[in-house]
Amino acid sequence: MFQGVSNSLESAYQLSNAKSRSISPENFTGEKGKGGMAVEGTGAAAARELGRGFKISPSVCIPAGETFTMAHIQTPGVIQHIWLTLANRSWRNFILRIYWDGQQTPSVECPAGDFFCMGWQQYTPVVSLPVCVNPGCAFNCYWPMPFSKSARITMENRNEEDAILYYQIDYAETDPGDDIGYFHAQFRRSNPLTYGQDHVILDGVRGKGQYVGTYMAWGVHNSGWWGEGEIKFFLDGDGTYPTICGTGTEDYFCGSYNFENQADHRYEVYCTPYAGLCQVVRPDGLYASQQRFGMYRWHLPDPVRFDSGLRVTIQALGWRSGGRYLPLQDDISSVAFWYQTLPAAPFPDLPDRNGLEII
Repeated sequence: MFQGVSNSLESAYQLSNAKSRSISPENFTGEKGKGGMAVEGTGAAAARELGRGFKISPSVCIPAGETFTMAHIQTPGVIQHIWLTLANRSWRNFILRIYWDGQQTPSVECPAGDFFCMGWQQYTPVVSLPVCVNPGCAFNCYWPMPFSKSARITMENRNEEDAILYYQIDYAETDPGDDIGYFHAQFRRSNPLTYGQDHVILDGVRGKGQYVGTYMAWGVHNSGWWGEGEIKFFLDGDGTYPTICGTGTEDYFCGSYNFENQADHRYEVYCTPYAGLCQVVRPDGLYASQQRFGMYRWHLPDPVRFDSGLRVTIQALGWRSGGRYLPLQDDISSVAFWYQTLPAAPFPDLPDRNGLEII
């Protein structure tokens, strides 16, 4: 893996010279021997009879409209795990950004909920290798994130209220090597998707790298089946037609035939290490009138490699009369996950709060 840093069970016994470090509100710098030393913080009142060392600073308060720096690491290393939980569940209004090696533009810019496969601001368990979401709305990320010089992680609070954030970032101080790709994640939304157009998952990528995953929050605006559309990967200057073309939306997410349980004729959620239909938000017969879906596909054993550029799109197709495809105008949000060389092209502007809102 990275200079003695591994995330595989087979090499768990192999010793390493990497140094384990962790950043949290109990140790903002990750410095050795400096954890649990706070004398003030969000837990100070609860620890008033116990004193220093007794959970005085387990979380931070991010004022409304402000951005908090969760971590600023200034040695080479690899982020191995990020855990966080937010007391405010308006997850679309929290923007996670990550900057590598002093870059001025982020390599990760994404609403926190969507980054952790929670695009609909409603909790559901997620059990996969790089992302898991556990009871109590605990967000966990295990994507390995190497960096040669520095890493900076921030969280913006776009809510009108202050917000409490609990978090922990586990990393190793180590030499990641010379042939690394830097982790990237980009959010996009089409709401509604223009009739006859494809939803763009990713575009404008420049450099060498590999695509490793997709999360989609798909809100259906029509009756009937909605997942006939094909995903397409345009590699290294492909023109009108891509090198890789899928056979249907549910096929890409490693399902089939409408994600349907044939016994009860209902959508069936599933979570596997590499793919899942992790969430089905069903209509309630009153105000929640539309069906909404959350899906992920991780290309860990089958990354999509590119040498100079990448574009990824997906169609939205249902059925209309006469056995014809119906181009849909759905609410489609996506997060693309990939590794690549630096510098990366700047991302498109993230939608404002109204443009991100789940309505």
